[in-house]
Amino acid sequence: MLNLDTHILIFAVTGELKPAEQRKLRQEPWSISAIVLWEIAKLHQLGRITFDLSEKKVCQLLARLQIWPIDVEVCQQLSRLDFKSDPADELIAATSLAHEIPLLTRDRRIRATKVVPLA
Repeated sequence: MLNLDTHILIFAVTGELKPAEQRKLRQEPWSISAIVLWEIAKLHQLGRITFDLSEKKVCQLLARLQIWPIDVEVCQQLSRLDFKSDPADELIAATSLAHEIPLLTRDRRIRATKVVPLA
């Protein structure tokens, strides 16, 4: 299973994945942190993406995903992170730690981690 950050999920919806990302996503089931849903809703509200969570294509995609809650276990993992970022990115990374699943991201700050398992 892979944990996708917000931008990877957006790129999957918009067809902007890199070939290496496509290969990885074909090989594993997908999951996201619940905060990704909030980020997508907010990005749509701000006009930074054109689709929203109610679109059929998005709903079909979300139905196939494991959506991890932001729970005590995830929040306890925040103190293990070896990078600083916005709270959503930190929660997404902590979700990978809590559930021991690789994170697929393009974010350079996160990709420099020595702690979070990366895809």
